[in-house]
Amino acid sequence: MLTKAQKLRARRKAQLGRPRKVDAERFACGKIKPKWSQQDSEKEATAVALAARKRMHGLDTRSALAGYTLGRLFLDGRISEQQRDAGDDYAAAMVRYYHLTGIPFPSVRAQQIGHVRGHAGEPSEDRALKVKKAADRMMRLEGLLLGCEEGRQVKATVFNVCVMDYEGLRMMPEAQLEWLKRGLNVLLFEKALREHGKAAI
Repeated sequence: MLTKAQKLRARRKAQLGRPRKVDAERFACGKIKPKWSQQDSEKEATAVALAARKRMHGLDTRSALAGYTLGRLFLDGRISEQQRDAGDDYAAAMVRYYHLTGIPFPSVRAQQIGHVRGHAGEPSEDRALKVKKAADRMMRLEGLLLGCEEGRQVKATVFNVCVMDYEGLRMMPEAQLEWLKRGLNVLLFEKALREHGKAAI
């Protein structure tokens, strides 16, 4: 028979820490597996991102267009869908140019610092041709933007919205918005000519 002190010790020992989970599924190391699934964690992350988007940008939408400044301008109704498409095409051309030439992308928001590097010393003929085509297209697009009325402002505004993705430009004044629209319209015309030329071939 146990003494009173032994009973008290046994009761205290039983009360130490949390009670053991008997039927819990465990990893090989003994750690208990969490009950949430991958799908639940994705839903939670999406909910947090959507709440932050609504709080920061005032947009209650799941659309990918709300994730960048040009898309938000379109969702605000300040530019047309065709203009947004032309801006996306311009941004893709600039990204291709920076990627192929090895020039670091100018926006820290849109790059991984540790992955910026140039290409090997002797590029292949195929890569050199791709670099030349990307550089020619970039220079042609910049020439079109500079050829607009008030070309320097137009080029800077289009570049800062489409490539640099400056959030502050979402609330740009009407005069600057006109520069953006002028540049996007020129890019839209060039895109239509290029696609029409490809379709004709």
